[in-house]
Amino acid sequence: MSNPLKIDVWSDIACPWCYIGKRRFEAGVEQYRATGGDREIEVEYHSFELAPDTPVDFEGSEVEFLAGHKGMPEERVTQMLAQVTAIASSVGLSYDFDALKHTKTLKAHQVLHLAKSKGLQLEVVERLFKAYFEQGGHVGHDADLADLAAEAGLDRDEVLRVLKEGTYADDVQADIAQAQAYGINGVPFFVVEGRYGISGAQEPATFAQVLNQVAEEAVAP
Repeated sequence: MSNPLKIDVWSDIACPWCYIGKRRFEAGVEQYRATGGDREIEVEYHSFELAPDTPVDFEGSEVEFLAGHKGMPEERVTQMLAQVTAIASSVGLSYDFDALKHTKTLKAHQVLHLAKSKGLQLEVVERLFKAYFEQGGHVGHDADLADLAAEAGLDRDEVLRVLKEGTYADDVQADIAQAQAYGINGVPFFVVEGRYGISGAQEPATFAQVLNQVAEEAVAP
């Protein structure tokens, strides 16, 4: 049996394009399967902070945060978010930027490392994305993160314990350091088999093409 195709994804829960990219990648895998691709796909998410200076409790709207962070007029930010919302809708996501609670994501990334150790990372990353972008959930507080992670299959008390002890804090920083070493300065960023980098939320066909190419190279004489 062939080894799985390994996909490493640098991503941030607070990144709207990362959730869109997740959906497009999943659609790309479906296209790969539809064209006869039969390699197992193994996906691992890695930590990235788009805005390290974000407070845990930002007092203000997403428009206000982005206007201040990017130095853009609020009207322009509002237009930009409307465009992103429409693109998200095209892949089946219902973004609600009015309800969104902007927060620092370091602890969310620690939870994703715990989830990886339990074989539940994909379930937890999906739950956190959905809470953040569609449900107005807070992904910066220990209790809220524990509740969400428990919904995805983790033990709530264990989540609280590893957050209190900072069990996975070094792992998060190692991911961020690796992104810097790769020269990644924006997410999502997909690394296929440690060799091919795909930057951004590309169309599904792009992902399918790379998966097929890498799979073919693996069996070439």
